[in-house]
Amino acid sequence: MASLYLIGIGPGSMDNLTGLAVKKLNESSVIIGYKYYINLIRPILKNKEIIESEITNEVDRAERAVLEVLNGKTVSLVSSGDSGIYGMAGLALEIISKKNIDIDVHVIPGISALNSAAALLGSPIMNDFCSISLSTNLTPWNIIEKRIMNAAEADFVIIFYNPKSMRRQNGIVNAMEIIKRYRNESTPVGIVKNAYRDGQEVILTDIKSMDYNTIDMFSTVIIGNSQTYLYKDFMITPRGYSKKYEY
Repeated sequence: MASLYLIGIGPGSMDNLTGLAVKKLNESSVIIGYKYYINLIRPILKNKEIIESEITNEVDRAERAVLEVLNGKTVSLVSSGDSGIYGMAGLALEIISKKNIDIDVHVIPGISALNSAAALLGSPIMNDFCSISLSTNLTPWNIIEKRIMNAAEADFVIIFYNPKSMRRQNGIVNAMEIIKRYRNESTPVGIVKNAYRDGQEVILTDIKSMDYNTIDMFSTVIIGNSQTYLYKDFMITPRGYSKKYEY
């Protein structure tokens, strides 16, 4: 039976590609994805039909993947990180459901950007957290702004995806202006660029000192809550064990 695998390839290094993802890629005859992500896994794509496209062609990629499966081919549609977190899984399943297409579909989990960034920073998301994309391509700023405000007021650790792009330079600046209404300027901030890839950079700072020039489209930004602190090279958010146990 032809199948569609919606695969998260993780942060991009081969070491962080899951065994299940590798298995399903090997089972596929067609691999479809954004060309940058395809390049990250190209070493293991032997004897495959590869269909790659530009970053803004998500709908075309999803529709092509479905079409190839309908034509009897097993297809892997790849996303960075986890396919179900700002990835291609949602779009593909939307198209399949709206057109009532009957095909075999499996979502294959991957290590998300928030997991990768958190691991490199220490344990910043040990307590309640939320992720917010600052991209206005699909969500208008007034909705993003409201989400930031409510998350900051509720004292969530906040992970910002898509903090900056070539056309959208001020998203992270505007977001932090909202955060500053609710968080002390000494609140820890972690910035991770190119997690587990060439050019990896891990920055520990705080709201007052964070340098927006260090942030780009390949960055994940984690804002601590009122309990988060820095220790040596770690950003730590307590889970609350000290209130219940002695150690």
